[in-house]
Amino acid sequence: MDSLYNQTNKLILQTQQSFHVLEGSPKNAIEIETDIQENIFSINKNCEKLDLFIHKLPLDQRQNAKMRCDQLKYDSKHLHAALEALKQKRVRKEAAANERELLLNRRFTPNPDVTAVNIDYAIQHQNSLQNANKGVDEMLHTGFNSLESLRSQRMTLKGAHRRIIDMANTLGLSNHTMKLIEKRASEDKVILIMGVLITLVVIVLVIIYFT
Repeated sequence: MDSLYNQTNKLILQTQQSFHVLEGSPKNAIEIETDIQENIFSINKNCEKLDLFIHKLPLDQRQNAKMRCDQLKYDSKHLHAALEALKQKRVRKEAAANERELLLNRRFTPNPDVTAVNIDYAIQHQNSLQNANKGVDEMLHTGFNSLESLRSQRMTLKGAHRRIIDMANTLGLSNHTMKLIEKRASEDKVILIMGVLITLVVIVLVIIYFT
Protein backbone atom coordinates (compact mmCIF):
# COMPACT_ATOMS: atom_id res chain seq x y z
CA MET A 1 0.00 0.00 0.00
CA ASP A 2 2.83 2.41 0.86
CA SER A 3 4.35 1.81 -2.57
CA LEU A 4 1.07 2.64 -4.32
CA TYR A 5 0.61 5.73 -2.15
CA ASN A 6 4.12 7.01 -2.93
CA GLN A 7 3.59 6.30 -6.63
CA THR A 8 0.32 8.26 -6.63
CA ASN A 9 1.83 11.16 -4.69
CA LYS A 10 4.72 11.30 -7.16
CA LEU A 11 2.24 11.33 -10.03
CA ILE A 12 0.48 14.33 -8.44
CA LEU A 13 3.78 16.21 -8.21
CA GLN A 14 4.53 15.46 -11.86
CA THR A 15 1.08 16.69 -12.85
CA GLN A 16 1.63 19.93 -10.94
CA GLN A 17 4.87 20.44 -12.85
CA SER A 18 2.94 19.94 -16.10
CA PHE A 19 0.61 22.75 -15.02
CA HIS A 20 3.56 25.11 -14.71
CA VAL A 21 4.58 24.26 -18.25
CA LEU A 22 1.01 24.63 -19.51
CA GLU A 23 0.62 28.08 -17.93
CA GLY A 24 3.43 29.26 -20.21
CA SER A 25 0.98 28.87 -23.14
CA PRO A 26 3.12 26.49 -25.22
CA LYS A 27 2.18 25.58 -28.77
CA ASN A 28 1.52 21.97 -27.70
CA ALA A 29 -0.99 23.01 -25.02
CA ILE A 30 -3.58 20.47 -26.15
CA GLU A 31 -1.06 17.64 -25.92
CA ILE A 32 -0.04 18.70 -22.40
CA GLU A 33 -3.70 18.95 -21.38
CA THR A 34 -4.23 15.40 -22.61
CA ASP A 35 -1.26 14.13 -20.58
CA ILE A 36 -2.57 15.89 -17.48
CA GLN A 37 -6.02 14.36 -17.99
CA GLU A 38 -4.48 10.89 -18.26
CA ASN A 39 -2.46 11.48 -15.06
CA ILE A 40 -5.59 12.54 -13.20
CA PHE A 41 -7.35 9.39 -14.40
CA SER A 42 -4.45 7.26 -13.14
CA ILE A 43 -4.51 9.07 -9.79
CA ASN A 44 -8.22 8.34 -9.38
CA LYS A 45 -7.70 4.66 -10.23
CA ASN A 46 -4.93 4.41 -7.67
CA CYS A 47 -7.18 6.02 -5.05
CA GLU A 48 -9.80 3.35 -5.73
CA LYS A 49 -7.19 0.65 -5.18
CA LEU A 50 -6.04 2.35 -1.96
CA ASP A 51 -9.62 2.32 -0.68
CA LEU A 52 -9.66 -1.45 -1.08
CA PHE A 53 -6.36 -1.81 0.75
CA ILE A 54 -7.58 0.35 3.64
CA HIS A 55 -10.37 -2.10 4.48
CA LYS A 56 -7.80 -4.87 4.81
CA LEU A 57 -5.66 -2.97 7.34
CA PRO A 58 -5.92 -3.39 11.12
CA LEU A 59 -8.37 -1.03 12.81
CA ASP A 60 -5.65 1.01 14.50
CA GLN A 61 -4.07 1.80 11.09
CA ARG A 62 -7.18 2.50 9.03
CA GLN A 63 -7.81 6.05 10.18
CA ASN A 64 -4.37 7.35 9.30
CA ALA A 65 -4.40 5.51 5.97
CA LYS A 66 -7.85 6.88 5.13
CA MET A 67 -6.72 10.46 5.85
CA ARG A 68 -3.77 10.03 3.49
CA CYS A 69 -6.03 8.59 0.78
CA ASP A 70 -8.56 11.41 1.22
CA GLN A 71 -5.76 13.94 0.74
CA LEU A 72 -4.87 12.29 -2.58
CA LYS A 73 -8.51 12.45 -3.67
CA TYR A 74 -8.71 16.13 -2.75
CA ASP A 75 -5.53 16.89 -4.71
CA SER A 76 -6.97 15.03 -7.71
CA LYS A 77 -10.19 17.07 -7.64
CA HIS A 78 -8.16 20.27 -7.34
CA LEU A 79 -6.03 19.31 -10.35
CA HIS A 80 -9.14 18.49 -12.38
CA ALA A 81 -10.73 21.87 -11.57
CA ALA A 82 -7.52 23.69 -12.45
CA LEU A 83 -7.29 21.82 -15.75
CA GLU A 84 -10.84 22.80 -16.71
CA ALA A 85 -10.11 26.43 -15.83
CA LEU A 86 -6.97 26.47 -18.01
CA LYS A 87 -8.88 24.87 -20.88
CA GLN A 88 -11.52 27.59 -20.69
CA LYS A 89 -8.83 30.25 -20.58
CA ARG A 90 -7.10 28.81 -23.66
CA VAL A 91 -10.38 28.66 -25.59
CA ARG A 92 -11.11 32.29 -24.75
CA LYS A 93 -7.65 33.38 -25.87
CA GLU A 94 -8.01 31.49 -29.15
CA ALA A 95 -11.43 33.04 -29.73
CA ALA A 96 -10.07 36.51 -29.02
CA ALA A 97 -7.15 35.90 -31.38
CA ASN A 98 -9.55 34.78 -34.11
CA GLU A 99 -11.68 37.86 -33.55
CA ARG A 100 -8.64 40.11 -33.88
CA GLU A 101 -7.57 38.30 -37.03
CA LEU A 102 -11.02 38.76 -38.54
CA LEU A 103 -11.03 42.44 -37.66
CA LEU A 104 -7.59 42.98 -39.19
CA ASN A 105 -8.59 41.20 -42.40
CA ARG A 106 -12.02 42.82 -42.70
CA ARG A 107 -12.59 44.82 -45.87
CA PHE A 108 -14.46 48.05 -45.32
CA THR A 109 -16.82 49.60 -47.87
CA PRO A 110 -15.78 52.83 -49.60
CA ASN A 111 -18.75 54.65 -48.08
CA PRO A 112 -17.32 56.84 -45.26
CA ASP A 113 -20.48 56.61 -43.16
CA VAL A 114 -20.64 52.81 -43.31
CA THR A 115 -16.90 52.58 -42.65
CA ALA A 116 -17.22 54.72 -39.54
CA VAL A 117 -20.06 52.57 -38.25
CA ASN A 118 -18.07 49.37 -38.83
CA ILE A 119 -15.01 50.78 -37.08
CA ASP A 120 -17.03 51.94 -34.07
CA TYR A 121 -18.74 48.57 -33.82
CA ALA A 122 -15.44 46.71 -34.10
CA ILE A 123 -13.81 48.85 -31.41
CA GLN A 124 -16.78 48.45 -29.09
CA HIS A 125 -16.86 44.70 -29.66
CA GLN A 126 -13.12 44.40 -29.06
CA ASN A 127 -13.34 46.42 -25.83
CA SER A 128 -16.19 44.22 -24.62
CA LEU A 129 -14.15 41.09 -25.29
CA GLN A 130 -11.14 42.49 -23.45
CA ASN A 131 -13.22 43.55 -20.45
CA ALA A 132 -14.95 40.18 -20.29
CA ASN A 133 -11.64 38.34 -20.57
CA LYS A 134 -10.11 40.48 -17.83
CA GLY A 135 -13.12 39.99 -15.56
CA VAL A 136 -13.11 36.22 -15.96
CA ASP A 137 -9.35 36.05 -15.34
CA GLU A 138 -9.80 38.01 -12.12
CA MET A 139 -12.62 35.70 -11.02
CA LEU A 140 -10.51 32.62 -11.76
CA HIS A 141 -7.62 34.09 -9.81
CA THR A 142 -9.91 34.85 -6.88
CA GLY A 143 -11.41 31.36 -7.04
CA PHE A 144 -7.97 29.78 -7.13
CA ASN A 145 -6.89 31.77 -4.08
CA SER A 146 -10.09 30.75 -2.30
CA LEU A 147 -9.42 27.08 -3.03
CA GLU A 148 -5.86 27.42 -1.76
CA SER A 149 -7.16 29.08 1.41
CA LEU A 150 -9.70 26.28 1.92
CA ARG A 151 -6.98 23.70 1.38
CA SER A 152 -4.76 25.41 3.98
CA GLN A 153 -7.65 25.51 6.45
CA ARG A 154 -8.35 21.83 5.82
CA MET A 155 -4.73 20.91 6.56
CA THR A 156 -4.92 22.94 9.78
CA LEU A 157 -8.12 21.15 10.81
CA LYS A 158 -6.57 17.79 10.01
CA GLY A 159 -3.55 18.61 12.16
CA ALA A 160 -5.75 19.73 15.02
CA HIS A 161 -7.88 16.60 14.64
CA ARG A 162 -4.81 14.39 14.74
CA ARG A 163 -3.48 16.15 17.85
CA ILE A 164 -6.86 15.84 19.58
CA ILE A 165 -6.93 12.11 18.84
CA ASP A 166 -3.41 11.71 20.22
CA MET A 167 -4.36 13.64 23.34
CA ALA A 168 -7.53 11.59 23.70
CA ASN A 169 -5.56 8.35 23.49
CA THR A 170 -3.15 9.68 26.10
CA LEU A 171 -5.85 10.82 28.49
CA GLY A 172 -7.99 7.73 27.89
CA LEU A 173 -11.21 9.44 26.77
CA SER A 174 -14.34 7.33 26.36
CA ASN A 175 -15.45 5.84 23.03
CA HIS A 176 -18.49 8.10 23.06
CA THR A 177 -16.32 11.22 23.22
CA MET A 178 -14.12 9.92 20.42
CA LYS A 179 -17.16 9.33 18.24
CA LEU A 180 -18.35 12.91 18.84
CA ILE A 181 -14.94 14.24 17.78
CA GLU A 182 -14.93 12.13 14.60
CA LYS A 183 -18.51 13.24 13.82
CA ARG A 184 -17.46 16.89 14.11
CA ALA A 185 -14.51 16.26 11.80
CA SER A 186 -16.87 14.68 9.23
CA GLU A 187 -19.17 17.70 9.42
CA ASP A 188 -16.21 20.04 8.89
CA LYS A 189 -15.22 18.00 5.84
CA VAL A 190 -18.75 18.33 4.40
CA ILE A 191 -18.68 22.11 4.97
CA LEU A 192 -15.31 22.29 3.20
CA ILE A 193 -16.55 20.29 0.22
CA MET A 194 -19.69 22.44 -0.04
CA GLY A 195 -17.56 25.58 0.02
CA VAL A 196 -15.38 24.26 -2.81
CA LEU A 197 -18.43 23.26 -4.88
CA ILE A 198 -20.11 26.64 -4.36
CA THR A 199 -16.90 28.42 -5.41
CA LEU A 200 -16.65 26.31 -8.56
CA VAL A 201 -20.32 26.92 -9.39
CA VAL A 202 -19.84 30.69 -9.03
CA ILE A 203 -16.79 30.58 -11.31
CA VAL A 204 -18.69 28.53 -13.92
CA LEU A 205 -21.68 30.90 -13.80
CA VAL A 206 -19.40 33.92 -14.23
CA ILE A 207 -17.65 32.27 -17.17
CA ILE A 208 -21.01 31.46 -18.78
CA TYR A 209 -22.26 35.00 -18.15
CA PHE A 210 -19.25 36.72 -19.69
CA THR A 211 -18.97 34.35 -22.66
